[in-house]
Amino acid sequence: MTMYNPPHPGKFIKEVYLTPFNISARQAADKLKVSPSTFSRLLKGENSISPEMALRLAKALGRTPESWLAMQDTYNLWHAKKRIDLNGVERLQVGA
Repeated sequence: MTMYNPPHPGKFIKEVYLTPFNISARQAADKLKVSPSTFSRLLKGENSISPEMALRLAKALGRTPESWLAMQDTYNLWHAKKRIDLNGVERLQVGA
């Protein structure tokens, strides 16, 4: 089932992990061993979760690295579906 307008993972991190537990972005960045500016861009939705960041998030916040990447993919795919016109794309005839 396709989620309607899934949140960017950065927004999810902020709303589920940082705000409720009064953790600053700077504190989280320190624990993740990334620069505060890198983590801030993720929280603002300006950066995507990379495999490296997924590993860091999994260790620091829990969940699997795969789940962090899946959340990013779901967000990216939903937005791609909204802006890409597939009307001219045709199916290839493959196989026997």
